[in-house]
Amino acid sequence: MLSRVASKLLQSRVSVLLRPVYKLYENVLWEQVRRGPIPKHVAIIPDGNRRWAREQKMDPLQGHEFGYRKIKEVLDVLWKLGVKVVTVYAMSSENCVKRSAEEREHLFNLVQRAIDEMEASGEIDRRRVRVKVFGRLDMVPSSLLHKIREVEARSEKYCEHTLNIALCYGGRDEIIEAIRKIASDVTSGKISVDEIDEKTFRSYLYTSHLGEYDEPDLVIRTSGEVRISNFLLWQIAYSELYFCEIYWPEFRVIDLLRAVRNYQKRERRFGA
Repeated sequence: MLSRVASKLLQSRVSVLLRPVYKLYENVLWEQVRRGPIPKHVAIIPDGNRRWAREQKMDPLQGHEFGYRKIKEVLDVLWKLGVKVVTVYAMSSENCVKRSAEEREHLFNLVQRAIDEMEASGEIDRRRVRVKVFGRLDMVPSSLLHKIREVEARSEKYCEHTLNIALCYGGRDEIIEAIRKIASDVTSGKISVDEIDEKTFRSYLYTSHLGEYDEPDLVIRTSGEVRISNFLLWQIAYSELYFCEIYWPEFRVIDLLRAVRNYQKRERRFGA
């Protein structure tokens, strides 16, 4: 027990000593990244909140609290960089079915708090952010759904930035729902079978409001997992994927800037 406490104290002291060095490195990275092409749409899978909390000897639900704070920090940097669209994978459709009732309620409360805080701080109007929430919203509590509809309607006028929150979302669900809508419109005569192409299909997806920015340029996933977990299956066909080992609550500004710098070094071929 003593050695573990001593180890934590040592790590804390090292962190304090290195803080000025990290800040200097962050400034260098910032200048490097600003000179390169900035992705227009960044999608994030903020993974590892519960595992991080367990390693810190905390209640796993507290991991989501720290993860939420990190989302706010990362969003601030992305808006400053000039990113137009950010899509956050808040909860998968599997999460909304398989997680405990207590954890689901906690996550729904965090989404509600996020919306409340964005409105109360004036961030939506100051940064002119359109907020859009999509997924299996029939699984969302009615009070939260009402709040979602309110903020979507109020922020719909903005186009400088868009924050998408994927809530109770599954890529396969999205595609199946799009197919059902297309089939219904073909049956009713709104469109013909010959009109169905990629452009038509995209217009039936949850991301249709994004227009030319509906496909992420960069997808970031934390926690060391190298998979996409049913996230934006259609949209990320040609996205650049960036995986990093650290858990989401540990994700630093320098980690974000490294991800963008890595993106800038890649040659995007779009299948060619």
